[in-house]
Amino acid sequence: MTPAAQIAKPSAALPFYMSYLLIPLVWIAATQGGYWVLLPILATWYLFTALDAVLGLNTENADPDTSDADLRWYNILTAAWVPLQFISVFALIWYVSRAAHLNGLEKFMVFFGVGVMTGTIGINYSHELMHQKNRVERFLGDLLLAMVLYSHFRSEHLLVHHRYVGTPRDPVTARYNEGFHRFYPRVLRDSLRSSFAAERAMLARKRLPWHAAANPFWRYWGLQLAMLALAFGLGGLGGVVLFLVQAGVAIWQLELVNYVEHYGLTRRHLGDGKYEHVLPRHSWNAAHKASNWLLINLQRHSDHHYKPDRRFPLLQNHADADAPQLPYGYPVMTMAAMVPPLWKRVMNPRVQAWRRQHYPDIKDWSAYNKAKTPLPR
Repeated sequence: MTPAAQIAKPSAALPFYMSYLLIPLVWIAATQGGYWVLLPILATWYLFTALDAVLGLNTENADPDTSDADLRWYNILTAAWVPLQFISVFALIWYVSRAAHLNGLEKFMVFFGVGVMTGTIGINYSHELMHQKNRVERFLGDLLLAMVLYSHFRSEHLLVHHRYVGTPRDPVTARYNEGFHRFYPRVLRDSLRSSFAAERAMLARKRLPWHAAANPFWRYWGLQLAMLALAFGLGGLGGVVLFLVQAGVAIWQLELVNYVEHYGLTRRHLGDGKYEHVLPRHSWNAAHKASNWLLINLQRHSDHHYKPDRRFPLLQNHADADAPQLPYGYPVMTMAAMVPPLWKRVMNPRVQAWRRQHYPDIKDWSAYNKAKTPLPR
């Protein structure tokens, strides 16, 4: 059987559908209460960590020239998630806001678990969808982002992050020695500013003002208001609070991953505001099998930035010589990021080794470490 025929089989796509198990888990948490509210969190962070330890790494690569027709089961995976997440989030708002068997803490924890689901899976799937040429898929990505009130992520990711990754002009690239608790408020502020500025600049090049109807922020704001209105209609003010809890947790999950993906990695500044082309070495790579199933190969991030138009089943694994490797998958690394001394003890030596390997001629890294002042444009 050819590699293309192998990847086209439904059984090849089936492991990636493990993410769908989170939907019944959040419902079990809501209907049972008590310690069951921890189930979605434990499954996402700890079960897949254990599976990574058992199953190890997957370094095999699919044929990157596989046709889109052979990827239909993978494309169905991301598209079908959108209505299922929508139904789950808003049905749970209706149910939990009226659930007499849940106390206030249990309701909060149920929607903390929902946020783990919408952040780990929903935003990740929106990331896959926003990169596609198909307008329907891109709109489905917009719906997922509106469900967590982070719609500008699409503009920031496509227009800013991919262009400026590994430079001080990218808010999402975590600077060397920058702890997550400093990174997080900075990225919340700067990514919103940079995404709006990027869209405004695009409109200006077309001789249109920022408030033109073509500005996607009108769509972002409209969809987000619709989500908040629906939450209020189903659960009143309590429903809005529950919706905000899951949105906040989802955004936190996203930015934890963003922090891990490029920590301390920089592209060479060529002068006059120019940088070298993005290469696999400018993103941290992780080949851990189970967490890549959960995250639809997001941990093959080195190849995603090298070839952003590749669908997730075709992303290539890059070996040590070409891309820096994380010691563990994202579930472990994001937990470590929450403890900056631990994170720096694990990751700073790896960044320093990366610098010696790829940029032995650069002796002064101070300009590359600045979190606020960009290098000359």
